[in-house]
Amino acid sequence: MSAPPVVDLPIEDERLAQDVATGLAAVEKLLRSSVESEDAFVTEASKHLIEAGGKRFRTLMVLLAAQFGDPSAPGVVPGAVVIELTHLGSLYHDDVMDEAPVRRGSPSANARWDNTVAILTGDYLFAQASDILADLGPELIRIQAQTFSRLVQGQIRETIGPREGDDPVAHYISVLADKTGSLIAASGRFGALLAGAPAEVEERLSRACEAIGVAWQLGDDLLDVASTSTESGKTPGTDLREGVHTLPVLYALASGAPARLVELLSGPVAEEDVEEALTLLREHPAMARAREELAAWIDRARDDISALPDIPAKDAFMALCDYVMERSG
Repeated sequence: MSAPPVVDLPIEDERLAQDVATGLAAVEKLLRSSVESEDAFVTEASKHLIEAGGKRFRTLMVLLAAQFGDPSAPGVVPGAVVIELTHLGSLYHDDVMDEAPVRRGSPSANARWDNTVAILTGDYLFAQASDILADLGPELIRIQAQTFSRLVQGQIRETIGPREGDDPVAHYISVLADKTGSLIAASGRFGALLAGAPAEVEERLSRACEAIGVAWQLGDDLLDVASTSTESGKTPGTDLREGVHTLPVLYALASGAPARLVELLSGPVAEEDVEEALTLLREHPAMARAREELAAWIDRARDDISALPDIPAKDAFMALCDYVMERSG
């Protein structure tokens, strides 16, 4: 029996696939029960994004990392729920800041209700995560606090933008590492630590998961330019429409882009100009350079994964690295 693909990643080893499938089901059950409230509206708002689906990418990281210790240890599933609740809570807040009307194919909480409800629901999910975390011990609490600090600092730096004299590319990568990579790093650390894996394994998994997280986001940057809506299921050029300078744009602007492209990228790209901007970016060497940066992060991950014990979960992590590379085109 094999587990259903998570982020389209089939797991070849049957026993590992069964373990992951069982773990995912247990996490999903506890995730839903953990947001139940005596107030029906709080429960409804809290389950809004849970029921919208999602890849449960971070849950997969926890479960795979736990394979390097005792994957059936009692703290593994609650630890994965803490990570998932933290991620979901941050999405409610992100949608308010981004004024996003849609999340996971459904109206965002701020669009369905309002910003206040979305913010407070995110806070409620953080509180529920903390309640579960209290039973997992002070070391896990500290890791979660440090991770949350990085998440917030990354969001602040993204909001403010690079300061005068800062390298925009270095600033952008640091934001990705904090906003995206840190929680995925914590996922690997949680799984290893709660399963009782050796300290060296825990450190390697944390570093590898952070590198995979950064690479995943860089892949999204590339897909937003290179893909068609048919290939990705998303509308290409979304970042351009919003005036967001992702890595390909930053590289293009730093390396002498054609005057017309510079003009288009000076702010949010008008709808009638998006296709032209995409065409010019696709033809620019900045795309190849951005792919090289993504590959460098995947190489970092592979370096740490290669030193892990030879068990099926190691192969699954390597397969995930391959998947992140392949999905970027």
